[in-house]
Amino acid sequence: MKNINKTMIIYSVAAIILAAPFVAMQFTNEVKWNLSDFIIAGILLFATAFLIDIILRKVSTDPRKFIYISIALAVLFLILAELAVGVFGTPFAGN
Repeated sequence: MKNINKTMIIYSVAAIILAAPFVAMQFTNEVKWNLSDFIIAGILLFATAFLIDIILRKVSTDPRKFIYISIALAVLFLILAELAVGVFGTPFAGN
């Protein structure tokens, strides 16, 4: 039962983060996402949530869990930053 609660929290956080731009689009014209933006963000968020869930289930020591989850979140943030503003200037940047 304890793992089910952790899993629900992990995926709920991903869903809330994904819902934030949708809610913002209802109140302002500054946020302009289309369907492909939501699909890409959803894939990234839920893949990261899945990876964090696997890490919490399979890794036994807390320091290793912290390190692996930190790496997973850092990779997520770097990919999102690159897609949003092109931090690294790769061809798939959003600018």
